[in-house]
Formats: sequence, structure tokens, C-alpha cells
Amino acid sequence: MAYTRREFGKLALTAVPAAGIVLHTSGIDAAMQAAVQPMSRWAGVQVGLNVPYSFGGGSNVSAEDLLARVKEVGIGGLELRAQPVEHFLGSPTVRAAAAAAAEAAAARGAGGGGGRGRGGAPAGGTRGGGRGAPTPEQVEAAKREAAEVRQWRLAAPTSRLKDLRQMYENAGVVIEVLKVDGLYTISDEELDYFFQMARDLGARAVSAELPDPIDDTRRIGAFADKHRIIMAYHHHAQGEPALYERVFAEARYNGANIDIGHWTAAHNSSPLPFITAHHERIPHIHVKDRRFGSNGGQNVPFGEGDTQIREILQAIRDNKWNMQATIEFEYAVPEGSDRVTEIRKSVDYCRRVLLA
Repeated sequence: MAYTRREFGKLALTAVPAAGIVLHTSGIDAAMQAAVQPMSRWAGVQVGLNVPYSFGGGSNVSAEDLLARVKEVGIGGLELRAQPVEHFLGSPTVRAAAAAAAEAAAARGAGGGGGRGRGGAPAGGTRGGGRGAPTPEQVEAAKREAAEVRQWRLAAPTSRLKDLRQMYENAGVVIEVLKVDGLYTISDEELDYFFQMARDLGARAVSAELPDPIDDTRRIGAFADKHRIIMAYHHHAQGEPALYERVFAEARYNGANIDIGHWTAAHNSSPLPFITAHHERIPHIHVKDRRFGSNGGQNVPFGEGDTQIREILQAIRDNKWNMQATIEFEYAVPEGSDRVTEIRKSVDYCRRVLLA
């Protein structure tokens, strides 16, 4: 069904909670929340950033270096991948990967390929692949590494998480969502580790891609219910309303990370009706601008595509939904610009929309 801008506004302003469900997440405790004054919060809406993904260069970076980049673009709310957290805790696997990535970046810089990043999908963070099937030797090596990582995690110095949280909050940055790669392949003990990590960081949600096949959402949802932390499943083209409603029925704390750009391109329509109906299950949305699939589907600078960014952000504002508007930077950087400049432009676009 097509909606005019006026109809979108009426729909959002008359929204009521879906089926009376209210999720009381632990999140940032009240005392600390009152003390933190995060950047990039306008008209009651926290504008955030998916990091390190949006900066390019992969996920294996230190928490300290990442915070410097976050401050550079003026962002105060994060969907933070777990790798910088584990780097902070001393993970030998993540630290070795970070050192290798730094070496590769230095080599590219020496060859004239450095700088603050251009292009669309971040290097080292592309989705999908072109890789062939692993050899038996690679499979065995991966199993050994997974066992070593699991052993480290179960003995990790997690008491240090309060120091990481304090470092970020002292800089005006709150971690509202913890994103975990490989969530469906890890042990139950590691799931407890990550949900507890989210709680210790002050996050109210864990996020991951929707699994394929979808069956694992019931298992993960049981851990979300146990820890009372929302499990926000992220979609690409497969984000159908019926699929999400099935996932919601499996666990009280199963939720969604709706990507408003992907939805626009995949469905040739706005996700606002779905967000309105299920806002209590959605701790954050991914904000990007894409054209309708029938119009090419490209990622473009904010305000140039078919995604209803303005209407959706203003619905969050006007209805006081507890939902981070998380920028996920993916459009190709224009010639003569760089990634940091373009992220700042995207942040400013959200600011202007929210203050209008």
C-alpha cells in the first residue's frame, strides 16, 4: 500500500503499542544515564553510528583508537561491534588481527592508498563473499582457533568492562547496542558471556544478522529472555514482516534492527508502518538513504534517495520511542571528499530533520 507524507504523519502520531508489550530492558542504569550527556542527541532522539563498520578498515581495532574516531565525527551513541571490546580486554586473537590490519594499512599508505577512506562498503567489512569452500586443513584450523577463543572468553577479565564503559561515557558516548559476529556458531557459555558483556557496557540490546536458516532465533531468544536484553536481528532483502512476527513470537525479548534503506530498496515502500506497529521490539534502526529497487536501489547521500528518513526520524521524535537512529555509512564517497566528512554530513542531516 502506498502512503502520502501526510498519511505517514497521521499513522505515526496515532500509533499505540503492539499487543500491549512493554520490554523493560536493564540498559544503562538510571543513575549513570542521568549523569551522561551524550553527543548527537536532538529533540530526545539519540543519533548513533554502527562502528567500526562505518569507518571502514574492518572490525579489529582498539577501543581507544575507535573512540578517537567517534569523537571526530561528533557521535554520542553507538552500535558497537564486540571486537574492540575484546581488544580492550586483551584478546590475543583480536589483537593479532588488529596488528595485521595495521600493517596492511601502513603498506597501503606507503603505496599511496591511505587516507580517511573512500568508497562504499567498508574495506574488510563487506558482506558476502566470492570465497571458495575451505579445505579440510582450514576447517581444522578454524576449529582449533574457535576452541582457543572460547577458552579465552570464559576466563576473560570482564571486570574491566566498567573501565571501558566509563572511558566512553566520560567522552559523551553511550554504547546502546553490542553487535556480535558469528553469534549462531558459539557455545551457550559464550552467549552468556556476550549478553552479560552488553549489560556491563550499559547496552540494552545485542544485534546480529538474521540467521540462515532462521531456526536459531528461538535458541538465541531464550538467552535474550534470560538476560532481559533485546536481541535485535538485522536484515537485508529478507526482512519480511511475517518473518519478523514469527521471530517475535518465539521469545519476549526477540526484536528487530530495521534497516530503513534496505527495506526501501527491497520492498519499494517505507518501513514506517512496520516500525509503528512494532516499535517496542526495535531498539535501533539503521539509517541510510537508498533508492527504491525499481529505481535502481543504490545507496546515495542522505536526502537524495527514496528512503523516508525525515518521516521516520520525526516519528521517533514525536512518539518518544526509545529507539536509536543508527547511521550505517555505505554510500560511495564523492570525489574530493572522504568518509569522515560524509559521516559528518549524514549526522548533520539527521540533526536538521529532528530540529525541524
